[in-house]
Amino acid sequence: MFSNPVFSQKTIPIIKATSKTVDIKVGDKLNKGQWTIMPEINPDVFDISEVGKIVTFYTDIDSISVTINEKTNFDFIILLNKKDSAYTKVKYKEPYLVTLKKAKAYNYNQIRKIPQFTYQDSSDIHLKQIRKDFKLDSIAGTGNEISQLLNIMHWVHNIVRHDGSSNNPTLKNAIDLVNVCQTENRGINCRMMAVILNECYLSMGYKSRMITCMPKPLKFNDCHVINSVFSKLLNKWIWLDPTFDAYVMNEKGELLGLQEVRERLINDQPLILNPEANWNRKNSQTKEHYLYKYMAKNLYRLETPLHSTYNYETKEKGKTLEYIQLLPLDGINQKPEIEISENKITKMTYKTYITNNPNVFWEMK
Repeated sequence: MFSNPVFSQKTIPIIKATSKTVDIKVGDKLNKGQWTIMPEINPDVFDISEVGKIVTFYTDIDSISVTINEKTNFDFIILLNKKDSAYTKVKYKEPYLVTLKKAKAYNYNQIRKIPQFTYQDSSDIHLKQIRKDFKLDSIAGTGNEISQLLNIMHWVHNIVRHDGSSNNPTLKNAIDLVNVCQTENRGINCRMMAVILNECYLSMGYKSRMITCMPKPLKFNDCHVINSVFSKLLNKWIWLDPTFDAYVMNEKGELLGLQEVRERLINDQPLILNPEANWNRKNSQTKEHYLYKYMAKNLYRLETPLHSTYNYETKEKGKTLEYIQLLPLDGINQKPEIEISENKITKMTYKTYITNNPNVFWEMK
């Protein structure tokens, strides 16, 4: 009844349950209702990176514990209502920061033919409308460049709420996105929040990009999209995240860009997260979670549109979208150098150029 080839243990422990909800205790921290028994997933894997901690699964009538080490691959079965077997695995997973450190190396000498980055001019009629309708001059204020950039980010963070599980609206531009959130009382995902902020910055004359920050696996359930803006005052790209109202500094309080943050994480150099960083004005973000876990996972590879314009990602028949992806030299598929695909429904073409050279990815002309 319980034999299954995915399990390596000769004897698989069995615990019982009459409720699908399971509490999980890691060390001294009890997480109520963290796990849902799902017999249809085989096996259902609980990943953990905390060596030395004792992990305990508590059903409504039973429990099981395992001490975590770097070889932990512990299998057990939760027998739900005496009939449904949920094959479950507790597995050690390498910490995201360790994975990122292995991806330190790039090829700064690599030369590939990649189209030049372009940024839509603020004189565009749609960008002028965004600047006017949102009263961005007033929102930006009369302070210096950095003050204006931060003020606009704070405004975007507050005007819409983040909902990572939401479906993207049909029209993906700042005006329509804000309008649909207000009229339907809904949120949008991090990518759409970055679209709004990106177009606001373009409308104010700043060179801005959306940056998709991705983990190592080619298939994943979670990534994060933030903005990178070129500061003339600092003469570099800086990190601005509208979802968490976040920016990052070094020990001197100087603003950092994505490449600098990535390097500092890898080299164990100090990083400071702005104290007001938060999620939907409900949960404060800590440096330990936001940078050393969440973004350490998502800074493995980066992708950005080659053309930063109004309404760029709205689906339109026959439209071509071009992106460039920065990959480390670590063990990940590097081919093809140019990937071209077409959506048969929308008839849109997607081109993705691959580079291992950060100087190409962060080119500023």
